[in-house]
Amino acid sequence: MGEIKIRAQNILQKLNLPDKKERLSEIQKESSDPDFWKDNEKASSRMKEMASLQKEIEDAEKLEALLSSGNLKDLEKLLLELEKYTYFSAEFDRESAIVSIHSGQGGVEAMDWTNMLFRMYSRFCEKKGWQLEILDQTPGEEAGIKSISFLVEGEYAYGHLKHEAGVHRLVRQSPFNADKLRQTSFAMLEVIPEIEEDLGLEIKEGDLEWDFFRASSKGGQNVQKVSSAVRLTHKPTGITVTAQSERYQGQNREYALKILRGKLWVIEEERRKKEKEVLKGGYKTPGWGNQIRSYVLHPYKMVKDLRTGFESGNPDTVLDGELDGFIEEELRRLS
Repeated sequence: MGEIKIRAQNILQKLNLPDKKERLSEIQKESSDPDFWKDNEKASSRMKEMASLQKEIEDAEKLEALLSSGNLKDLEKLLLELEKYTYFSAEFDRESAIVSIHSGQGGVEAMDWTNMLFRMYSRFCEKKGWQLEILDQTPGEEAGIKSISFLVEGEYAYGHLKHEAGVHRLVRQSPFNADKLRQTSFAMLEVIPEIEEDLGLEIKEGDLEWDFFRASSKGGQNVQKVSSAVRLTHKPTGITVTAQSERYQGQNREYALKILRGKLWVIEEERRKKEKEVLKGGYKTPGWGNQIRSYVLHPYKMVKDLRTGFESGNPDTVLDGELDGFIEEELRRLS
């Protein structure tokens, strides 16, 4: 009982019930304002946060009751569930995520690998009950996907997926080569939070350059006759974003701005991290040099995370979306 009691008390401390109750009270007060629903997007975001806070408060109070009653079996079960969510305390961890996968070295192999990764994350999201919407996609010339961006809508989607950012390496016998030679391919993931509000990020209209074009189409009845796809360039940083999943230009403009806000926030976060970590000698520049995981299908079968050492001897299961072990091990390492 002693060890479980200590764990429960640590969880209660991290959950910080007084702060959560105070925030809930603020939102409830805000929602009673007659003008609350004038900004529908902001109001929806607040209501989502309120529901989440109510659940966390309910769970914390249930934990306190179980701790008092000494019901070890139910206490441990709830502890295991809540311990995982204490990892998600950073800003935007609770929010939806925008994920981009880019093919790297390896030509058609890398584009096929990008497609495999997209399927893996699609299956992972499906198992979590999250919704996935493609925002932009460039197909490969022969097979696979050159690059793809998609929105993952679900509670704690960003918290789960943010550490998946980096380079993923595949080693296998090539299905595109008659000699079935061993081939190494690379793809890179970018993960940013879906940010609904500016939150101090200054984006001046004069810094934005918009281009409009017809969305990619395979022809037939659905061929685009209007320029609904958008390309947004942020002139101070050179960041370029495209969005072409929606039929309407306005919706694609909104998605492009969301992606830009997320990218600018990540840049600022990386700057802050670099200032801290450079002093410790542990800073790694994000990008193609940052390989996080290796997937080997030949000559043996193994998926290994290069940061934690966590591994699986069943790549087929991992590629079918079983990623919880890898994600939880990385969250534990960083907590």
